[in-house]
Amino acid sequence: MNGHRYRQNSDSRHDPRGIVLLITLVILVVLATLGYTLTVRVSARRHRDQYAVDSCVARHACASGMRYALATLDKLDFALISRPNEPDFSDIFALTEPEYQKLLDQMERYLAKNRLSDPNEEEAKGGKDAIRKKKALLDDINDANDVDSGQRHLARRDDVQIPGPYGPPWPLVTEPVEFEIGTAKVRIEIEDENAKYPLGWAMLADDKLREVAGAGWTTFCEWMGYSSQEIAQLNKDLGQIGGVKPFKLEFKPTTTDVEVPANLRTRTPTRPTAGSAASGTVARRTVSKKPVSAEQQFQQQNKEFAKLFHSSMVNSGLLSRPSIESDSRHESALKYLGLWGTRQVNINTAPRHVLEAALSFGSVLNAPKIAEAVIQQRKVKPVEDVNEVKKAVLGYSSVIEDCRSFLTATSTVFTIRVTAVSGTARATVLAAVTREGDKIEPIAVIRD
Repeated sequence: MNGHRYRQNSDSRHDPRGIVLLITLVILVVLATLGYTLTVRVSARRHRDQYAVDSCVARHACASGMRYALATLDKLDFALISRPNEPDFSDIFALTEPEYQKLLDQMERYLAKNRLSDPNEEEAKGGKDAIRKKKALLDDINDANDVDSGQRHLARRDDVQIPGPYGPPWPLVTEPVEFEIGTAKVRIEIEDENAKYPLGWAMLADDKLREVAGAGWTTFCEWMGYSSQEIAQLNKDLGQIGGVKPFKLEFKPTTTDVEVPANLRTRTPTRPTAGSAASGTVARRTVSKKPVSAEQQFQQQNKEFAKLFHSSMVNSGLLSRPSIESDSRHESALKYLGLWGTRQVNINTAPRHVLEAALSFGSVLNAPKIAEAVIQQRKVKPVEDVNEVKKAVLGYSSVIEDCRSFLTATSTVFTIRVTAVSGTARATVLAAVTREGDKIEPIAVIRD
């Protein structure tokens, strides 16, 4: 009887149903793994295909946005504004985050007072009650000075910003334009390049100006927080570029040799050689002189340096290193550098450190005093020409005259930045142009 029971237990160990169940589980695991792998691969393929489509849409939208911007650029009015009582943009680059937030609080109170002080139709109808309400609001604004700065920052409106010389934040000359092309969202921004430090100044070909240019460049770099070792490294890199192509400020009309095309060349009969009865003609190489104006040479230099300044020869890693970075702003030297071969700085639109660097060509010692006087003057009314500054800053007219060729009161070089976003794809195109009246001349186009 015990033997019979043993045989039953022995047979149960080899129950085919258990084996089938185990095999089924293995098959299900394998199928699940294959299904997951296939799903992941299909999803990745769809993502790649969609990104390729979005990238194509973004690039085409970017190109369309750039064509639109270039076509309408001559119709835009880049008018400077007066800012007599508003916080100025000149020193934002050097402000700490608490100082910057305090400046925004000041701007918000200024805007609120302007809104409340302007007469309107409702106040005229409301009489004394409306006036009392307005005075109460003004008192509340004045009492805001006693509130903790962190609380004011949380309660501040999102659209409060420090206006630049044209109204929008520096260095924009107009409010950004946004629109949609298909599934792409396009944004167009136009920046004033004459408001930035011309990087070409750091590699001038003129030996007489090289020393004062170096002093101005050092002032700019020190404002941006670079150490003496970092400044020396930047000078070394820029010196290599200057060795390839020296930066010139003045050009004289000249001529260049131009070879006449083959179909227009004259043909000269050849003399038969001894033992040869045949005679023919050979083409004679002709060269003509083509006049090249100073403006054409200047435009050519702009294009050449646009390529050099956007090449690997420039230490963009060091120049783009953040000097101040927060949720509200990103400051770096690269933001304030002109990389398109500009030669002059606009005294109406340049921030303090750029203005000081330009005035250093007249006097390194007096540049800070003159820059402060110019900043205070242009807040009340934009400066029309350099002679106006000479009259306003008494005692420094000779200094300003010495650096006149480096200053301007009207910007002529602008950067158009077009950004298009479609899905997860993003495309950016930069174009630099010179604009004098209705005449627009492209300098270079860079695609990201």
